[in-house]
Amino acid sequence: MSLILSTISQGLLWAVMVIGVYLTFRILDIADLTAEGTYPLGGAICAIAIVNGVDPILATLLAAVGGALAGVVAGLLHTKMKLPSLLTGIVVLTGLYSVNLKVLGKANLALLQQETLVSRLREFGLDKTGAVMVIGLMTLSIILTGLIGLLHTELGLALRSTGDNIPMSAANGINTDNMKIIAYALSNGLIALCGALLAQNNGYADINSGVGTIVIGLASIIIAEVLIRHLTLGWRLVSIVVGAVIYRLILLAILSLPGVDADMVKLFSAGLLAVVLYVPEVQDKLKLRQPRVR
Repeated sequence: MSLILSTISQGLLWAVMVIGVYLTFRILDIADLTAEGTYPLGGAICAIAIVNGVDPILATLLAAVGGALAGVVAGLLHTKMKLPSLLTGIVVLTGLYSVNLKVLGKANLALLQQETLVSRLREFGLDKTGAVMVIGLMTLSIILTGLIGLLHTELGLALRSTGDNIPMSAANGINTDNMKIIAYALSNGLIALCGALLAQNNGYADINSGVGTIVIGLASIIIAEVLIRHLTLGWRLVSIVVGAVIYRLILLAILSLPGVDADMVKLFSAGLLAVVLYVPEVQDKLKLRQPRVR
């Protein structure tokens, strides 16, 4: 039971990243590979700041700002230099590898003896799982409240319109390039924030931790959409949190099977994404084959 609760608490932290991926994947219709660079960037900025005596809350916020700046760079490459979205992600994540190594100073940095958000909450009598769950719920509450509010403002409607129909949005006076840059910044800021939170949860930051990040994000989104279809935007964002938790629980179930090698977790993640991406296609085929009701 404790292992399940620990998995759920980590799923809540991963949900922060999944929401970030959702902003580009569903609103802009872009699978942004920049996520694989900004996730470890968040962990690196947070870890090096904490080691140098910065308060954990401020260090976490600095990580989010760093991720947002990386998102702005990606947005500028995509909109001003006209790089395709796929190449934009590849270029930025490749460049961020060197940036992350420079920020961190080495391949990984331990935080075991440092004060983090997790250790701070444990001073109130919570165990690690409870502390992580509180951090996850509080962070998600702030993010969901802010995002739902933002996406229903004039700016938010312009963002959504840009993702739906760029020519029509431009014809109505919306600066679609600026909207894309804002979406990139918001998305990667959240992804870096997730990296900072999980670095504090894991007790270390690693420059290779971003490998497979986009797979986790996409799989969690598709799981949420497969389980519950036809939701309003606000409830869809909430359902994504559930999808992230379910994704972690599925991985836990797979890794708990006898004889399963934990080193194969990335392979299982990729396989799980392939399966959940195929599920909507199967649902559509089965629906087409159902006899008509007379």
